[in-house]
Amino acid sequence: MIDRALEHLASHLNSHLRRNFRVVEDIAVVSNLHEAGGSAATAAANKIVLFLSGIERDTLAHRARAPHGAPGRGRLREVPPVYLNLLVMCAANFGGSQYPQALKYLSSAIAFFQANAVFDHQNTPDMDPRLERLILNIENIGSQDMHSLWSIHGGRYLPSTLYRVRLVTLDGEAIEAREPQVTRPRVTVGV
Repeated sequence: MIDRALEHLASHLNSHLRRNFRVVEDIAVVSNLHEAGGSAATAAANKIVLFLSGIERDTLAHRARAPHGAPGRGRLREVPPVYLNLLVMCAANFGGSQYPQALKYLSSAIAFFQANAVFDHQNTPDMDPRLERLILNIENIGSQDMHSLWSIHGGRYLPSTLYRVRLVTLDGEAIEAREPQVTRPRVTVGV
């Protein structure tokens, strides 16, 4: 599900960048910046890279889910879903003389996500049906936190923006128990 959320964001960002800059290839990719061995990820070169920087449980997303089951057979008690906030980095991974290009693409990406801060099935019908909606907010982080964050991701700062993507729901639809249906006893009246 996390993969589908990031791929959805990258797909719509790519459509925006292709229209604005009249390019054919994908500019935005979902990728690590480095391979497992530490070398630079070739898929991320000269791209706007969306990558997961952290995951948090959203403790404020309290939603009541209606129990369901067949009439007359009781209801199913399901394991509650987990609501997640994804910390997603949007980084411009361009080198050398392409630095101005990096800033241009990053500015356009920020403007796109500002204008399209909510993705749901109404405004993006191609969204995975298991996702309810995605809400993006820019996270302000101080220089010390920024330093720590980029140290984790290889130590080389790239022009970037950190987004909190809210309301990613993981629901295994696991059934915890079947609760018997409570019915009123029949009262018979004697004749």
